[in-house]
Amino acid sequence: MIGGAIGHAFGSVGSVGWLVGSALHLPGLTRRTQQRATLQPGARPGIEHAVDSQSPPPPGTIRMRCIDYSPQRVHAYDVDDLDAFLAEPRPGWAAVRWINIDGLHPYVINRVREVIGMHTLAAEDALHVPQRPRLELYNDDLFIIARMLRLVEDKLVSEQISLFVKEGLVVTFQEMHGDVWQPIRDRINIEGSMLRKNDPSYLIYALPDAVVDHCFPILERYGDLLEKLEYDILLSTEVAELHRIHAIKHELSVLRRVLWPTREVLDSMRNTELSIVSDITRTYLRDVYEHTVQIVEIIETFREMAGGLTDLHMSAMSNRMNETMKVLTIMATLFIPITFLAGVYGMNFKYIPEFGWRFAYPVFWGVCLVNFAGLLWYFRHKGWIGKE
Repeated sequence: MIGGAIGHAFGSVGSVGWLVGSALHLPGLTRRTQQRATLQPGARPGIEHAVDSQSPPPPGTIRMRCIDYSPQRVHAYDVDDLDAFLAEPRPGWAAVRWINIDGLHPYVINRVREVIGMHTLAAEDALHVPQRPRLELYNDDLFIIARMLRLVEDKLVSEQISLFVKEGLVVTFQEMHGDVWQPIRDRINIEGSMLRKNDPSYLIYALPDAVVDHCFPILERYGDLLEKLEYDILLSTEVAELHRIHAIKHELSVLRRVLWPTREVLDSMRNTELSIVSDITRTYLRDVYEHTVQIVEIIETFREMAGGLTDLHMSAMSNRMNETMKVLTIMATLFIPITFLAGVYGMNFKYIPEFGWRFAYPVFWGVCLVNFAGLLWYFRHKGWIGKE
């Protein structure tokens, strides 16, 4: 239920695309969403009054796939005719039906709501994204708002997912096509798998479990980037490096706010008294909960590392400035005696005894060079130059 937590952060800011160019060297956190209905202030509750709720979407804009399965059989197919599909009941042999809808359109959501008995407020929340992640109970039905993070072409993509569960049926709504659930579909096709042998609540465990597991590769990217940044900072103190550190700290803070409430959502699912959630599912939900706690701890560690990199960057800049000032000071010190001698013999007094001496000029240069070499030797002997 990582998505549930993620929405808490992303939902509060609306679009996440504003995040400064990605700390992961990715173009930034992005929300992938279709043009969607706008929720006007003061509008009547429910989806029935949404704009276009009575007008079908253009062909090809919404993708819908249904998987009917039981321990003995699986049938997966794409739905081309929504009304014809909804008019047909679930096959008698199918223990579970999973309907996945890619794309949010008022007509599609409203028609699904009418047929499956989904509460109108739940349908409205599925349509108007982003919503605060949460788990809600409608009689004997379960409605979950979550959020999915994944890497797509080196972009960190965030989108809301909504799950509606009732006896023998799971309906999932996504903002756009593409998800992290292909392994779940593959497991459904395996005869004797746990998904095939259990009720819909086990599928509701498996879906957020896949979402949580896909956070680990994202965090690995952050870990690799932090290690590389530490090495780069020791070699360079460019301001761009400091900007990247700040971007990392910001994104990690967002991820923390995203993932922190996940535990509450999972705990609510595990402790719900609805019979639709089986005891087996509650056991596995505990495992997802532990994974979420682990992810939060990793994020906290990375945040501390990012803070340490800021201190390292400032220390490196200070050290480099000190080295620069050291070099300039030594150079100035080397020429101070020479400047003094040049100033003395550059005075316009008429009687300076050395002016009349034949070897005065070469002796002057000799004194300057000896003084310069003596100071160099002294500085080197003290270890101020020539030693790393």
